[in-house]
Amino acid sequence: MNLREFAKVGHPPTLFAAFLYFDLSFMVWVILGPLGVAIAKDFNLDPAQKGLMVAVPVLAGALLRLVNGVLVDRIGPKKTGMIGQLIVLTGLVLAWLVGVHSYHQVLALGLILGVAGSSFAVALPLASRWYPQEHQGLALGIAGAGNSGTALAALFAPLLAKTYGWQNVIGLAAIPLAVAFVIYMLMAKDAPEQPAPKKLTEYLDVLKVPDAWWLMLLYAVTFGGFVGLASSLTMYFNSEYGLDPVIAGFFTAACVFAGSFIRPVGGALADRHGGVRTLTVVYALAAIGLTVASFQLPSAWLALAVLMFSMLALGAGNGAVFQLAPQRFRKEIGVMTGLIGMTGGIGGFYLASTLGMAKKATGSYQLGFLGFAALALFALFALHGLKTRWRAIWPTLHADAVPVRV
Repeated sequence: MNLREFAKVGHPPTLFAAFLYFDLSFMVWVILGPLGVAIAKDFNLDPAQKGLMVAVPVLAGALLRLVNGVLVDRIGPKKTGMIGQLIVLTGLVLAWLVGVHSYHQVLALGLILGVAGSSFAVALPLASRWYPQEHQGLALGIAGAGNSGTALAALFAPLLAKTYGWQNVIGLAAIPLAVAFVIYMLMAKDAPEQPAPKKLTEYLDVLKVPDAWWLMLLYAVTFGGFVGLASSLTMYFNSEYGLDPVIAGFFTAACVFAGSFIRPVGGALADRHGGVRTLTVVYALAAIGLTVASFQLPSAWLALAVLMFSMLALGAGNGAVFQLAPQRFRKEIGVMTGLIGMTGGIGGFYLASTLGMAKKATGSYQLGFLGFAALALFALFALHGLKTRWRAIWPTLHADAVPVRV
């Protein structure tokens, strides 16, 4: 990768604005996870309720990504991002002013936080449309490194909750989000070439293409594993190893930082070696890591090492999937980002909720981890069957595209 060449193309201010918007939106999207220990204590929640609490924002964000994917193609990514940020800011401020007094109100707040999670379907097209095909992996990796916002939540939310109370953390979260909104307004700019508006039904025509479903499945595993773990690990380390919520948050942040900042590396590796080759390694390593993590490891430090290893694999996979998506669906990248992001969120909902259900039913998280490891193996075998056809057909789909590696 020639970084000097990369710096000369595209629109760096928009790329930065997309990253920051994505980063702080993800921070608030998963904030119920790092606050989960305190919330569970106040409302006397069992493991299944805790799992559902952190899974609801993930599922809401997943479904809303499809809505944002369509809006991005109809009104442009910048306007779509503005609307989403204002909704989240309003929700956070109202929740802080009125207060959250029951478990059902926590779940309702989770629905609002889902709007922040849907930022994925805005930030990536906002950046993608500025960059040529040969730089898609790195550009989308940088924008997608906003996943690191989940680490900010894990680092600061438990500490602030211990000092000021978890309800006040909800209000404090609106401050950095407001700063990001101002920067977004000043720096973000829609690319000159935007797709012409279509009928609403036409946006879903991509679902008639089998490759769309396969890309959605691939991302359901990589991003689903990433966000499911990011939402759950603070409570996992607290429950399994008796760590103080603040220390558990630090452990979670280490895992999330690993998975977030390797995402551009995964995209760059896919640009260089091909998305299929990169993902083949990713799924094998993720399956190994999640399987080892399913056993009750003898120390929290060993569990941290294994989960960081798993998050590194999953984070690299997030970048690699989005090296592939623009090659197959260049003209439909807005709605495809929404669809792929939606299934990624659904994967996260599945992991977060099944970890909680497994803990309640068996007293252990093992079945939840093993179930997701099996999904990683399924994705690996599916990719092996798809690669020959993809490499033969995809380079012929866009005659004006610069040849890239599949």
